[in-house]
Amino acid sequence: MTPTPRRRIVFIDVDGTILEHGAHMAPGTPGAIRAARAAGHLVYLATGRSASDIHPSVRAIGFDGAVTNSGALVMSGDEVVVDRPLSRESADRMIAALKTRGIRYFLQTRDGVYASDDMAELMRQYAAALDAREAAGEEVRPEDSLVGLAQRTFPSVDDADLTRIDKAVFVSDHAEGMDELRTDLGDEFLIVPGSMPLPGGSNGEINEADTTKGSAIELLLARLGIDAADAIAIGDSWNDIEMFQVCGVAVAMGNAHPELKDLADFVTTDVLDDGIAHAFASLGLV
Repeated sequence: MTPTPRRRIVFIDVDGTILEHGAHMAPGTPGAIRAARAAGHLVYLATGRSASDIHPSVRAIGFDGAVTNSGALVMSGDEVVVDRPLSRESADRMIAALKTRGIRYFLQTRDGVYASDDMAELMRQYAAALDAREAAGEEVRPEDSLVGLAQRTFPSVDDADLTRIDKAVFVSDHAEGMDELRTDLGDEFLIVPGSMPLPGGSNGEINEADTTKGSAIELLLARLGIDAADAIAIGDSWNDIEMFQVCGVAVAMGNAHPELKDLADFVTTDVLDDGIAHAFASLGLV
């Protein structure tokens, strides 16, 4: 009698894992994900992005659900499994720290991304600089991965519902910006380096301390009745550490930070060198 294949659940980061920080995707990625699902495995996104900010080419692949806003919102099919925005008090405290330090920022909710006035201006300046370089025939990579972001028009943070803020993404003019925010906000918040190459001296992400991809995955696994040993995490950056810690198998992309590679069970190839397809083949998912 042929044994039933082991059913796995896979959590895949987006920026630097499915996409090269923009719209570039390896040709084998969609097919590998669809083949794994067709074989009976579950595949979920696990991203720091807002649910509304996932690139259409990624959405088109098809997934069983998504962990978004670094774990603040989890969808399984059409079911909301986790929805845990910052308290109004915490959101106010975070925004006050950003303003006091003069740090540009985005606010993310489950439905959108909102920009402070100075962040919107930075994106406009950045888009103009990229346009000028391109017009002059200059190479614009790796910055070209952010052309779409820079050219977008974001609603103002003044229009955001401060009772529904999930996280912030910030850009400081100097390298000490992250340390300043950690000093100001303390242990109540988790502040990690950003996974997107935004302009400025330093940039990062701010979540509530207990709101991570890892904690969200634990809640989802409990809801689905799946053992963590059957969970696979694939990522490249700092906000993937917690999901590496809770999943039975951790896979780092070839382009991942060295510290993340040290935490991984194995390292696949780079994002544009079919890293996802190679990982899925190595794990026997396809």
